[in-house]
Amino acid sequence: MVSVDAKQAAPAAGGRGLLSSWAQRHLNLCFVAGFLLVLLTYLVVSQQFAVTSPVAAVPTTPPHRKHQAVKSPGAGEAGFTQGGREGEGKAEARPAHEQQQQTDNGKVVCIASPYSYTCDVFGDVRTNGTAHTVTLVPATSRPERREWSIQAYARFNMTGIPNVTVTQLDSTSALSPAPACTVTHRVPAIVLALGGHLGNYFHDFSDALVPLFVASRRYGGEVQLLAGNIQPWWLGKYEAVVRRLTKYDVLDLDHDDQIRCFRHVTVGLNMHKEFNIVPELVPGGVPLSMLNFTAFLRETYSLPRAAPIRLTNKKSSPPVDGKKMKKPRLMLLDRGHYRKLVNVPEIVKAAEKAGFEVTIADPRFNVRVKELALSVNSFDVLLGVHGAGLTNSAFLPPGAVVIQVVPYGKLEPMAQREFGDPAANMGLRYLEYSISVEESTLLETLGPDHPAIKDPDSVHRSGWDKVAEYYLGKQNVRVDVQRFAPTLALALDHLRQQ
Repeated sequence: MVSVDAKQAAPAAGGRGLLSSWAQRHLNLCFVAGFLLVLLTYLVVSQQFAVTSPVAAVPTTPPHRKHQAVKSPGAGEAGFTQGGREGEGKAEARPAHEQQQQTDNGKVVCIASPYSYTCDVFGDVRTNGTAHTVTLVPATSRPERREWSIQAYARFNMTGIPNVTVTQLDSTSALSPAPACTVTHRVPAIVLALGGHLGNYFHDFSDALVPLFVASRRYGGEVQLLAGNIQPWWLGKYEAVVRRLTKYDVLDLDHDDQIRCFRHVTVGLNMHKEFNIVPELVPGGVPLSMLNFTAFLRETYSLPRAAPIRLTNKKSSPPVDGKKMKKPRLMLLDRGHYRKLVNVPEIVKAAEKAGFEVTIADPRFNVRVKELALSVNSFDVLLGVHGAGLTNSAFLPPGAVVIQVVPYGKLEPMAQREFGDPAANMGLRYLEYSISVEESTLLETLGPDHPAIKDPDSVHRSGWDKVAEYYLGKQNVRVDVQRFAPTLALALDHLRQQ
């Protein structure tokens, strides 16, 4: 502070007072210029640092708390310290594209298909199993809170399966607090639902195994499965498959009281088509197909054959060194209930006459999958009426033949969709034999004037329940072996060309 005396003495200084004033003004200008230069330098450096330096991890618990989390299969070390997770204090420099992913505020990508609805959640994602919630906690403010209700089963609107609520929080709202993590996982997660149609062999594959393969294969086992509506028998039956898709125990979502943190969670399984894969729809940038799926099954169950029998191009195989040539093997599926073949002995004789070695099979629900897979893999042709047994085509060697007998009632589109297209995509030769009305037992039981006989279109117009009642539930098949003979001949000709 300048004193009163000094003020009064200043004019007496004459020129010295003027010089001092100029020097003071010059000093002030230099100070301002220097300050501006420092500020500009700081802004440039800080901007440069923001581009090249990794951003600090967002703490998943309040800074003033320490939380020792419980470890579980698939979980990383989950001890939290003030300001963030242990082990994250020193971040390594990463390429710009990875940095962009790291600094992303998180996102939810939901996709609807003809059968399924799924959501992929990226960022700070937290699951609460007992509450059936998956929550995205944004790193910075979001303008709104959003929610999606997802049934994690591969088909829409299945009864008895609770939905999972996917929530994108609004970080500015005090009404949307983020649940604190108790377990942090270093691998992504897939939330799925069991139940539904599972227990039907076809749906085990179409609704669960194939979509799960598509969703998880890209992770090479480094993925955590959280299953709602869990079915222990199903996980036991297909344990070998599940164990090859994930290295970690499947978690029971409905009874999981932990708040689990992930960087990526897929909610729901996407079924592209019935028992089929559309390569262009496979996530992760690595297209998969049914050929990949069947190769995966051969590896899983150690199936020895990757090709059918090798035959000569001659119609009759002459003996070699006095030994009779082996015949191609045909497995005839003999259903024990509706859509049953009522003249199996005649069909067997016709197939043997065509040049096949025939075995009759009636796989039961409780058969061990590996035993069944090994058995089917030893055959060159699988023959059966439309039904779940034809799902075993997945165990045939590529190049083998599937013959589907289609019941009466204009079921060809369904037969093609459920088994014809998948078989072709597995690298199998698909043959279809549609029976005539004379080969259906419905003609005997309902009579020629019944709408199901005279006008199948009217039954289809009345709804799926009627279609299933008559054509799937009340019909058996008596194959006309003379009419069926050309189909058997086509199968044999295909094997000769392999």
